[in-house]
Amino acid sequence: MNTALAQIRKPIEAELARYRELFVDVLQHPDEYLGSALAYVGKRQGKMMRPILVLLVAREVGEVSEASLRAAVTLELLHTASLVHDDVVDESNRRRGQASVNAVFDNKVAVLVGDYLLSSSLHQAALTGSLRCVELIAELGRTLSEGEVFQLSNIRNEALSEEAYFRIIRGKTAALFSTCAELGAITAGADDALVQAARSFGENVGVCFQIRDDIFDYYEDTRIGKPTGNDMREGKLTLPVLHALDRAGDEEMLALARRVKAHEATDEEIARLVAFTKAQGGIEYAQRMMERFRDAATRDLEAFSEPQVRKSLQDYLAFVIGREI
Repeated sequence: MNTALAQIRKPIEAELARYRELFVDVLQHPDEYLGSALAYVGKRQGKMMRPILVLLVAREVGEVSEASLRAAVTLELLHTASLVHDDVVDESNRRRGQASVNAVFDNKVAVLVGDYLLSSSLHQAALTGSLRCVELIAELGRTLSEGEVFQLSNIRNEALSEEAYFRIIRGKTAALFSTCAELGAITAGADDALVQAARSFGENVGVCFQIRDDIFDYYEDTRIGKPTGNDMREGKLTLPVLHALDRAGDEEMLALARRVKAHEATDEEIARLVAFTKAQGGIEYAQRMMERFRDAATRDLEAFSEPQVRKSLQDYLAFVIGREI
């Protein structure tokens, strides 16, 4: 395990073990075919960044309750369902260096597995005993879907804007992290001030997480099977290139960016746009923006008083900013 992550998890190590038991239990099914598909999904839990956030925020209030554990499970199930569906929508055969569910099985199975995970997520939300939890999960599901639809419509739109970029990531990654932190606080019985601070912290962390993820796309990374310019191959223009285009006002590059959005650009043209982005300081700009949201998240932590939890959340934020994949 990554040393930094091990330190972050320290205040909630026992609770994370219980969370893992609950999550694995949900993915058990007596039907051999569905069971094998769910088992494949379960093998890809990764770093558990979202459950860690739920449980750390809950730990700020006191002992982590069964409701907080169920909230962590419901959020990870919803997130996993959205990834399974996204891979179908994006026609992607890889997810973090592994074959996607739709690649191993097929699109029909992937859609149905995603639906099963979504239903399981709502069931876990009900088991928290909190109507507010159910409401927030339903609201998050709707927000994630809206964010995905807007992203697809934005790809078809010739306009290039940072405003659209931030609307997309607020409606996807930031909304997910925000709800994780909010539900950690709510299920632990936190007061309104802490709920608000937690929600704001989660949103700022989520924005940082996505900007960092987008920066990765400008560099080759064989560890996750992600070639340079992969987002552009899907018609997506992220913060670094949007800034470079706005700064340079280069008509040739603007025309090339529109070809990218229209899925008409060649690999050679995408490589040119990536090189242009780097030359125009797009990566540095994205890093500065990420640091601005990091500073906002740091201010949110002033509402947290439990020393171990606050330190872990500070380290969590630093990990998001500095992670390599």
